[in-house]
Formats: sequence, structure tokens, C-alpha cells
Amino acid sequence: MEWLSSVFDGAQQWLFETVVQPLMFAGGLGNLLEDGYDATGWLLVGLLQLAVIIAVIGPLQRWRPVEPVTNRATIRTDILYTLLHRLGLFRVGLFFAIDPLMDALFGELRMSGISTFHLDGIWPGVTDVAWVSLLMYLVVFDFVDYWIHRGQHHFEWWWRLHSLHHSQQQMTMWSDNRNHLLDDMLRDTILVVVAQLIGVAPGQFVAIVAITQLSESFQHANVRLWFGRLGERLWVSPRFHRLHHSIGIGHETIKPAAACEKAPRVVLGGHNFGVLLPWWDMLMRTANFEQRYDPTGVRDQVEPGPDGRTRDYGRGFWSQQWRGVLRLFGKA
Repeated sequence: MEWLSSVFDGAQQWLFETVVQPLMFAGGLGNLLEDGYDATGWLLVGLLQLAVIIAVIGPLQRWRPVEPVTNRATIRTDILYTLLHRLGLFRVGLFFAIDPLMDALFGELRMSGISTFHLDGIWPGVTDVAWVSLLMYLVVFDFVDYWIHRGQHHFEWWWRLHSLHHSQQQMTMWSDNRNHLLDDMLRDTILVVVAQLIGVAPGQFVAIVAITQLSESFQHANVRLWFGRLGERLWVSPRFHRLHHSIGIGHETIKPAAACEKAPRVVLGGHNFGVLLPWWDMLMRTANFEQRYDPTGVRDQVEPGPDGRTRDYGRGFWSQQWRGVLRLFGKA
């Protein structure tokens, strides 16, 4: 673990001094060099992720695809989302918008004598070992992520944003970051607050984000793959997560008809909300382990509504973002 950290630090230092720092000086941003160094870390992590996505997950998609690729235009848009997020551009924007507020808030708490909890200090000598604390934080963040995901599917206003992620009918290894920026900002803000509250070190937070994002890229891949009866219950597989994106399974729950109703109701909900671990779905009875590969998307894309029309989620980045705002306010 230490040698890996040392190699990463050396690569970050080289990238910063060779590329980022000269660009910052040229752009008159010399007063932000410390922040630029941190951003270089996210950039390096993103470049490493892209290398793994292309070199490892790409061949898997070609080896055992679930379905043929028929709409490359939507995939190109997903690649744009991926570059925006994995190369740190979204995180830099989040830094300028949210981080100063967070620093001020937690600074005030510390000045008032209210200190944050350090999860890795529960059992000195054990929980503060680097790999043990990393595993603990991974489990905690995944538990939080499960409930965030449930919220995205439970609250109508939040689903109006999150449904953009589910609107991809041509799922590939690039589909994970196809999200509305407001949805991402809300989720990331919650995770940053949790990180501050439980005392995650910056380096560990970067590692947790990287592991999570790479796993999510794999889960969204167009690959017919599952982990076996035991493995499916240990880590979220592409098959498990594809069911979460399946029309009629992933974002809908059938409620039995009440006494005053003639038929069952279809409401927001669904199955397989786990991000890394299927444990929470198993505990909360939202897991679906069926061996099936259904078409993906949102029902209102393929079935006309009361007005006789299907919903348009947009065909390009800005179109999708704008239509998400319209949906949020009930205008689309």
C-alpha cells in the first residue's frame, strides 16, 4: 500500500510540475497552486481509470456483448459525460461552488468545540491500519450510497433528475456518468459531508472514489457476465446492475390494489440499488438475482403517456441537461 502511494505521489508531482503548474502560471492562477496540485491528483486518477476502461472493460464488451451496438451517437455523448467527471472537471467546479461553504461550516463547528468523529480511531492499532480503514470507509460510503440511490428513486422531484441516467437504452462502459449535473452535485455534497463527519483522509477519499467509479463503469458495461451464485451476493455484477436499468424492474414497484382500487398501482421504487455491495439490497429486500438481460431505459420512453406521446430525454449533453431542468419543474 505504501509503495503504491509513493508511486502515485511521484507521478502526481511530475504531472503537476510538467503540465499543470506551467499552465496555471500562464493563466494567472499562481495563487491557486495548492488547489491545482490537488486537482492534478484527480486528473491522474481519471487518466488511470480511462486506461483501465479502454484496455480491460472494452475487450470484455467485445467478447460477450449483451446486445449489438446500434446507436453510437448516444455513446459519444456518454463519453463526454465520462471525460467531464473522470478528468476532474466536474469536481473542480464543485470545489469552487461547494467546498468553501463546507470548509466554513466545519471550521465554525471546530471553533465551537464540536469535533468530527474519526471512524478509524475506534480500535487503535487495528482500525487505523491503512487497508483496514479503507475497507471500513468503503462499506460505510456504500451504505450511504445505497440510501442516496433509494432516495433518487423514491422522491418524485429527485427521480425527475435521476431518470436521465436511466434513459440510456444503449448501455456501455461509458454510461455510468450520464447524470444530470444537479443530481451529481446533490449526491457528491452528501458524500463530502459524510467524509468530513467520519474523518476520511483526503488520500483515502480519492481511493474510495476511484474504486467506486471503476466498479460502476464495469457494472454498466455491455457485457453478458455474472459472478456465480456466491459472487453475485458479494459484489455488484454487470448482470445485477443491468436489472436495475431494465424497463419495469429497475425503477418501478407494483403496489397491491387497495380496497377502493380496481387494479395494482405502479409506483416509483425498483430493485438493485447497491452501488458496490448487494448486501443492502438483500437486507432491505430490494435485491433481484434473476438471470435475465432485459431492454434498458425508462417506460415513458417507449410507452406513450396520456397525451399519446413518449418522453424525450434529449440527444446531446446540453439538451439532456436542459430537459432535466424542465422535468424538475414539471414542464417536460
